[in-house]
Amino acid sequence: MAPSPLALIASAALIGAVAAGTGAIVAQQGSQFSHPRKVGGPFAMADLDGRPVSQADLLGKPTALFFGFTHCPEVCPTTLATLSAALNRMGRDADRLNVVFVTLDPERDTPDSLRDYLTTFDPRIRGFVGTPDQVARMADAYHVAYRRIPMKDGDYTMEHSATVALFDRNGRMVGEIGYGEDEDRALSKLITLALPGQCAPGGGADLWSANGATDTCGPRS
Repeated sequence: MAPSPLALIASAALIGAVAAGTGAIVAQQGSQFSHPRKVGGPFAMADLDGRPVSQADLLGKPTALFFGFTHCPEVCPTTLATLSAALNRMGRDADRLNVVFVTLDPERDTPDSLRDYLTTFDPRIRGFVGTPDQVARMADAYHVAYRRIPMKDGDYTMEHSATVALFDRNGRMVGEIGYGEDEDRALSKLITLALPGQCAPGGGADLWSANGATDTCGPRS
């Protein structure tokens, strides 16, 4: 059985160890969301060309969804680099996936700045932007905890959940890539997500487990 949606938020002890010096993750175990038993749902955002996007744009293909911000010092670039390397190794099979980076910092992350930021990574990673209210609603729907943290120089940073959430073609959450999982495990999970029933190198992937390998090749039901 898949863990509860709150498994998306790591334990406070783990986050304390991982987040030291990054200023980019927050542990909110037990955070309250508007629908605590369901991850995902309707949203209204925009792509980097200003076109409206909604949940319907992510259906029909499996999706890897990650929330962050362009001024993130470590967690976001590390995660996007891991995803990019895995997508590159997948080749054309990566076209079977939606891979989306959603900004949690609409004040600074304009479509142009986010587009420039994403040029460093695989071109199949799409960016979504929105108003503060739209971002808050989408984050709530996908159980992403985040908050703005003022800094002494008058600037600010963002603390946020660091999981890449994995959804099947019908929008059902079927797994996750945790922060710090290596490229091989991320690759195995993305192959299993994109090609249910086919084995990744070294075997299929358990989409919920940080250990990666499993005896079967498809997502767990």
